[in-house]
Amino acid sequence: MTPQPNSILGTHEVTNQPPAPGDRNLWQDDPVARQILRGSAAQDEALGRYGAQMGRAEMQAAARDANRHLPELRLFDTGGRRLDEVAFHPAYHRFLEISVGAGYAALPWEGAQNAHAQHACMVYMANQVEPGHSCPLAMTYAAVPVIRRAEGLDPHWAAGLVSHEYDPSVRPAAQKRGLTLGMAMTEKQGGSDVRANTTMAVPDGAAWRLTGHKWFCSAPMSDGFLTLAQTSEGLTCFLVPRWLDGARNGIRLQRLKDKLGNRSNASSEIEYVDALAYAVGAPGDGVRTIVEMVHHTRLDTAMAPAGLMRAALREAHHWVTHRSVFQKRLIDQPLMQAVLADLSLDWAGSLALGLDVARHFGSDRPEDQAFARIGVAVAKYLANKLCPLVTVEAMEVMGGMGYIEDTPMPMLYREAPLNGIWEGSGNVICLDALRSLHRDPAAADALRNRLDGAMGLDATFDAALADYRARWDKGVAEAEARWFVEQTGLLLSAAALMRSAPATVAEAFTATRLGASRGLTRGAIAQGSARHVLDHCFAEGAHG
Repeated sequence: MTPQPNSILGTHEVTNQPPAPGDRNLWQDDPVARQILRGSAAQDEALGRYGAQMGRAEMQAAARDANRHLPELRLFDTGGRRLDEVAFHPAYHRFLEISVGAGYAALPWEGAQNAHAQHACMVYMANQVEPGHSCPLAMTYAAVPVIRRAEGLDPHWAAGLVSHEYDPSVRPAAQKRGLTLGMAMTEKQGGSDVRANTTMAVPDGAAWRLTGHKWFCSAPMSDGFLTLAQTSEGLTCFLVPRWLDGARNGIRLQRLKDKLGNRSNASSEIEYVDALAYAVGAPGDGVRTIVEMVHHTRLDTAMAPAGLMRAALREAHHWVTHRSVFQKRLIDQPLMQAVLADLSLDWAGSLALGLDVARHFGSDRPEDQAFARIGVAVAKYLANKLCPLVTVEAMEVMGGMGYIEDTPMPMLYREAPLNGIWEGSGNVICLDALRSLHRDPAAADALRNRLDGAMGLDATFDAALADYRARWDKGVAEAEARWFVEQTGLLLSAAALMRSAPATVAEAFTATRLGASRGLTRGAIAQGSARHVLDHCFAEGAHG
């Protein structure tokens, strides 16, 4: 048995400090997630194994190492020859090894039922511990359908992306046990307006050669990148291999981004210098081709903030369960219960909506596909607007310790804004949602049917839905896009909770988000069911 730290010090005895959490199973100690998923026994077992691996105390320490020892840009070797490589701390590779081995990117494409929801749960748990390694895996997962449909590509690309082996070696894709894929679309002059891209592609036999720059290249040590470049027929999607047989492709790393968060993972600026590439999709159809990848990465960016919120709230809940003030545990104090319960409803609603959307991914039914298209945009927007608010309130629950790097809280706070920016910031997402509903009648029908399906379950929900439709049934003004998407997300979250979550949680969410008046900040709610909400959301501790 490991000796315990010494609490008897020279000037005082350490008391009233929470014990180290130790090993946790991130799946088994999350009753809300398990009830919402209601997966098969095999899925529950697999998620339990992954949750146990990611929840070990040693992985919490590894996450700290991966984020404190930043990726290192290695442009040249000792002789001055170009390398264009990035070196990572071993802890970062360890996370990728575990997640790839568990099928993080591969499972949804192996034919099992509800596999995209299982993937979503893995995204959710990974982001509770070390979010940075999720970036290359999100892109790898999302690239699979695009690569599988591409004509003329060597089949090792499609096979390597769904491998359960992590292989970080510097070798051509055909010689590796497993592959990861990145994405490089954004350029300085256009940002999210990728049609303004100036990178050029010229034919080279059956392949192409690319010349130009990319302002953001995520995960630059990936084995290949999906990218956009101009041809004589317009903007086209290409696969750019990172390594060639016996040579390095013309991908020049310029610098690594000095980011606020997501520190363990590298993001870079690159130049293509006559880089070999293969066309993916029809010439001139680059945006349409890449949109499918973006559609799937948006699922990950909707689930990641739910994981960040869960991690922050678990830290706060552990703190208040084991700390007393004025002879009373913090968790037993009504105002603290109100704050934590209100924050927990933000997390639970985001989780329920994200998993509800994930269930519709991979379906052959047109109505499911339509709901996935509109639902993922709404889920991404709402979860990412809530995540920074929940995280900072959870930090405040812990007082000064929440601001100290000895805890995971600063890392979670730095990470909280990221997924709201990646794959479409708030305005982009809301305008995309309006365009989808206007141009895609199937998406509008799917949204209406999903909301109609929850009518009659709760009078407060029914009244809120009636108000929503009275305002927007004839159309949504662009200036009201955020308000509309937010209300859509709250209604869909309530509907998802009513279908699958504990009744106490669903009722409290509907009452506080769609019903009675409340204050602006979290915890500014009428007294009621806070204690029962916390009992359902956290396995640790009793409340009164």
